[in-house]
Order: sequence, then C-alpha cells, then structure tokens
Amino acid sequence: MEAITEKNAFKINGFIVAAFVFLLAIIEVFLIIQNAGSENPNFLFIFFPIMLVIVLIMPGFLVVQPNESKVLILFGKYIGTIHNSGFWWANPFTIKKHISLRIRNFNSDKIKVNDIHGNPIEIAAVIVWKVVDCARALFDVESFEKFVEIQSETAIRALATEYPYDSNDNEKESLRGNTKEISENLQRQLQTRLEIAGVEVVESRLSHLAYAQEIAQAMLRRQQAQAIVAARQTIVEGAVGMVQMALVSLSEQNIVNLDEEKKAAMVNNLLVALVSESQATPVINTGTLY
Repeated sequence: MEAITEKNAFKINGFIVAAFVFLLAIIEVFLIIQNAGSENPNFLFIFFPIMLVIVLIMPGFLVVQPNESKVLILFGKYIGTIHNSGFWWANPFTIKKHISLRIRNFNSDKIKVNDIHGNPIEIAAVIVWKVVDCARALFDVESFEKFVEIQSETAIRALATEYPYDSNDNEKESLRGNTKEISENLQRQLQTRLEIAGVEVVESRLSHLAYAQEIAQAMLRRQQAQAIVAARQTIVEGAVGMVQMALVSLSEQNIVNLDEEKKAAMVNNLLVALVSESQATPVINTGTLY
C-alpha cells in the first residue's frame, strides 16, 4: 500500500480572488450597458469568456473553521491539505473533504474479558483522541472514526489479559491497584495501533472495572477475608509489641519479679485482652482466704 504523506495545498486569500471576480462582474455589466440595443454582436466574444472565467472561479472558494481542515483531491489524486482557518480560494476542480481536528472522546462499552488469572471481569475505558494527519486519516483507513472505536476495544481486551484484577503482592502491578501505570500502558498500545490512521491519543483511562456478576460475590468474600487477615496480622503485631514493652518496663523498674510461669500467664492474658474482638472483662485477684 502506498503511504500518503500530508502536505500543504496551494491556496490564495479568498478576499483577493473575490475582488477579482467582482471586477470581472463590473466589466460584464459595463459591456451589457454599452452594447444595449446594439446589433453588433462582437462584444459577445468578450462577454462569454469573462462569464466562463467567473463560473470556473466560483467553486474554488472555501471557508476553513478553527481546528478544522480541508483535504483537496484532484481527479482522484491527493494534492494537499489546508489547515489555516479563514476564507480561501483553491483549485476549483478539486473535491474538498472536511476533516475535524478537534479533540474527541470515545467511551467504550463494558467489555467482558478474562484477566491474566482467567477471572472474568468487566472493563471499560475513556479514550481522548484527535486527528493530526488528515491525509492518513482519510486515505489509509476506510473510516478513521470506526477504526478508532474497534482498535480501542481491541487494545482494552489485550490490556486486561496482561494483568490480574487485583494482586496480593504489592510489588506486582494490577488493574485495580496501579491505575496510573495501566492508563499509560493503554495509551502506548493505542498510539501504536492508531498511528496508521493519523490519530494521536491524548489521554486514556479506565472508566469501569469490576468482576463479572457470576463471580462477584465470591471475589467479594475473598477480598473481605484478605482484609480481615491483614487486619488481624496488624493487631497481633501491635499486641505482641505492647506485651513485650510491658514485660520490659516491669523488669527495668523492679515493680514485680515474675517467674517464667507467671510471665506466660501474663502474656496469655494480655494477648487475649488486646486481640479479642469483644471487650475483655477483668477479674481482680484480691488474695486467698488460706
């Protein structure tokens, strides 16, 4: 396939050409007035050529809005693009295709796909993009807007299969835990796919991420269990530190001398009081009767 290279089209300020057309129109009016009622048809040899020039010039006028462009095609051949906004005149025999250069958003549908562990998930993304090469967007793909839509969904599917939904290991990237890195990776993949269509990906980010309905409840219970285990681990580590601090303080300040059996009993009571979910009820030992 022949690569299309974008280039600037030849154009003239439209007001200058409009002034020239207006001058020709005045000449035509003058010829009509001067030869009104005359039986000499010689003025027609001037009148009709000027009229033909006016008719041929008129289709060349075009207006380019800001952040828009016109692609000019002459008998099936690409001859250039007009990017500058304003009132212009170009080759009147060309076909002028309109291409918008404004930034656009594409909101993908929720796609059901398996992550790297085979878990079914639902994922969607928002793609911010714009056309930067009008010639490639118009000639290298059938419909660049449809091309962006299809390639975006393909890239989202490919991205989801490269990562787990969630990771227990903080050192591993996951779809839920590393949103910035995932968005950057998605943008790189999209730019590679859409470059052929002359499209620049301005930004991409996930707009929806969830487990599929058939496993959502099971995964929610697993996450809750993991959270409980992590919380318990933190509580136990804190309780052990507090018990150790209490034993060291009692020993350094010579408040009471405890043998190993009493230390074990004290450690057991403190751990039960600190780790238990329900509030501990202390039992005060006031001594024995005998």
